[in-house]
Amino acid sequence: QVQLVESGGGSVQAGGSLRLSCVASGYTYSAFCMGWFRQAPGKERDRVASIYTMTGSTGTTYYDGSVKGRFTISRDNAKNTLYLQMNSLKPEDTVMYYCAEATKAPCPLRFYDYNYWGQGTQVTDSS
Repeated sequence: QVQLVESGGGSVQAGGSLRLSCVASGYTYSAFCMGWFRQAPGKERDRVASIYTMTGSTGTTYYDGSVKGRFTISRDNAKNTLYLQMNSLKPEDTVMYYCAEATKAPCPLRFYDYNYWGQGTQVTDSS
């Protein structure tokens, strides 16, 4: 059974940074698409960033325009962990974040094409 467990959310001021982590278990992690999504209350779950890697490669990444240049997605296959480094945070970034895995490539855009989800980690505005 595939499990994804996020951590790293919390309270942050505008301009601050956070690093989210997602530990995966239950399958061979190295050759799937992994993504970070976020969801504001009453809105659809939107992709923030995604990464697809095969063993030995550095990975193909995608970023939504709203976070490009501020967020960085990465994965450590040896630790079965996905990361999202978030810098220069804005008030609109303070929502619930989810990690997800898709068994297809290239990485899908829509949330309904992802097979497994974590429980989410909340980023809140402390301003």
